[in-house]
Amino acid sequence: MLSRRNFIKKSSAFAGGLLLSQSKSNFFFQNKVPVYAHLWVYASRYPPEWNCTPILDTVFSDLKYAGLQGVEVMEILLRQDGAVDRFNNLIHTYDLPVTGSSYYADMWDKNQQQKILDDVELVTERLHNVGGTMIGLTVGDAHHTKTEDELDAQAELLKKILVMCDKNKIAPNLHNHTFEVTNDLHDLKGTLKRIPDIKLGPDLNWLVRAGVDPVWFIKTYAGKIVYMHIRDQYVNGKWTEYVGEGVTDFPAIAKTLKDINYTGKAAIELAFDEPPKNPVKEDWKTSLDYVRKTFNW
Repeated sequence: MLSRRNFIKKSSAFAGGLLLSQSKSNFFFQNKVPVYAHLWVYASRYPPEWNCTPILDTVFSDLKYAGLQGVEVMEILLRQDGAVDRFNNLIHTYDLPVTGSSYYADMWDKNQQQKILDDVELVTERLHNVGGTMIGLTVGDAHHTKTEDELDAQAELLKKILVMCDKNKIAPNLHNHTFEVTNDLHDLKGTLKRIPDIKLGPDLNWLVRAGVDPVWFIKTYAGKIVYMHIRDQYVNGKWTEYVGEGVTDFPAIAKTLKDINYTGKAAIELAFDEPPKNPVKEDWKTSLDYVRKTFNW
């Protein structure tokens, strides 16, 4: 028979072991990279402004079905009247959070800077009010190699945007298309030279299309990467219907991320060059299954 003292000691040991076990479980869970979805494939149906507000219910329904952990929206959606109430209703209905937003503007153009700054203030405030915590900033394509003056102007505006993000509790990252990383990463390096501490949220497929090896990029900028977009393409350069269908070397990318102990976040971003053969929600599910299996997320 156990004495009261021994019972307490054994119970404490059991509880401690249980807590340690739970702590370990939580540790491993917390180190799993969450996988979100960027809603471009829906926005692409609404050129040239990409305002897919009319089908947001379908967006949230599809992503919830597929098992994604959150939705990355676009700035155009947050500019719309009633955006905060609309998103909060969708978040509640589908139990699916808005995690952040992408944001594109010609930040290098001095003539647009005050307009951009006012817009960023609106977007980040509304993003905060729907629970988003991240914004991917794309600095705009000048359609020529940016001059040192243009890079200076771009950096000065970015610094003001970073302050505004901090005010609204939004974590910014630089999100690349191709133009930032062509010409030996001229645009990106120009920004990093002027703002060394800025975080990166690379789009792996745009890196590929710019002739930049994603594995090299991840190794080179390991300490700066907090987010990434995942998309796939065929050998002919056209986008696949779902991730894992194409020729992107995701196993090598996954190994590199494991090697650097990547603890950031990721989003799948589908894009169609041709009408999809499957329901889009199934393409999301297939993509997520592949990503989780390949990256062990």
